[in-house]
Amino acid sequence: MKFTVSSSALLSLLATTGKVISNKNQLPILDYFLFDLRDGRLKVTASDLETTLIGSIEVDNIEQEGVIAAPARLMLDSLKEFPEMPLTIEVNDSTWEIKICWNSGVSSIPGVSGMSYPALPALAEDKKEIEFDVDTLVAGINKTIFATADDELRPVMNGVFINIQPETTTFVGTDAHKLVRYTAEAQSQVAASFILPKKPANLLKNVLLKEDDSIKVSFDNKNVIFELTSHTLVCRLIEGNYPNYNAVIPTANPNKVLIDRIELLNGIKRVAVCSNQATNLIRMDVAGNTVNLTAQDLDFSVSAKESLSCSYDGEPITIGFKSTFLVEILANTETPTVQIELADSTRAGVFKPVYDDKQNSDTLMLLMPMMINA
Repeated sequence: MKFTVSSSALLSLLATTGKVISNKNQLPILDYFLFDLRDGRLKVTASDLETTLIGSIEVDNIEQEGVIAAPARLMLDSLKEFPEMPLTIEVNDSTWEIKICWNSGVSSIPGVSGMSYPALPALAEDKKEIEFDVDTLVAGINKTIFATADDELRPVMNGVFINIQPETTTFVGTDAHKLVRYTAEAQSQVAASFILPKKPANLLKNVLLKEDDSIKVSFDNKNVIFELTSHTLVCRLIEGNYPNYNAVIPTANPNKVLIDRIELLNGIKRVAVCSNQATNLIRMDVAGNTVNLTAQDLDFSVSAKESLSCSYDGEPITIGFKSTFLVEILANTETPTVQIELADSTRAGVFKPVYDDKQNSDTLMLLMPMMINA
């Protein structure tokens, strides 16, 4: 194998695909990139068995095609030291030595045969295929992934639930304390759903930023394949039944608060400094057109209080929330104004962004309250 490639282009490709590689791989070969050179393109594969990311770039001056496994850490460390310049990479097919040559030097890195690299899983014959709009997929993942859990006992909550219907696509993330539901208008010929694990979801949202066209998605009961312009992501789905998230969303919340999101976010951060370190409890008292935020830690005799103006329609209400969850929800809302819908101190609060114009999507965030000690 021998070819010439831009140092920065190769580094960018390896850095992107290399995010898949785990620090604790089950197989030694998974510490390597699989290089596959054919038809004028270099295809680079990285995997942790659960998730595989494949990227490709065009290369020049190909003298011989071939396949080799290259050590990921050594390749990345080497390429980081080069400015933008052409590199000639040559592989010895008998010793698997990889030579990187540039105009003033050469380095040698030990590779191994790529024959033992794990093969990609094949989808079942009854697989489903759809096309996703890039913006819908990016927005759906970005808005919900922060709410997913890290729960070994309930693995179905460790990913983003994607529910595809003929006219809408819904993305859901929840950890049983907070929940985010994002629904976008989207035409589809199939009705199906799957749970995308958190790691491939994070990888996907990064590579999607460079995409313009729609994304082809194929999936069966066990695996999903996302086909992008220069990348392909294959991952094992989380198996199991996702909880009935609509059942926990309150339908009648008569008390509605309209408030400046940034003011509320900053106020919570200031007051939370004095909250109990174990509970992070913040008390919200809403009456008239004022929200009073209170936090205290009796063990250390610290307390804080702040009053913020709002537009409020409803009865006076007192409710407690975990400050770290409040900050997450408000930080992941993009509008200047947020609407908070409340029923009473024991039922979940619903947070909705307030837009100036009509949207073809709907975002709802829910947060379970905490008990307030009188």
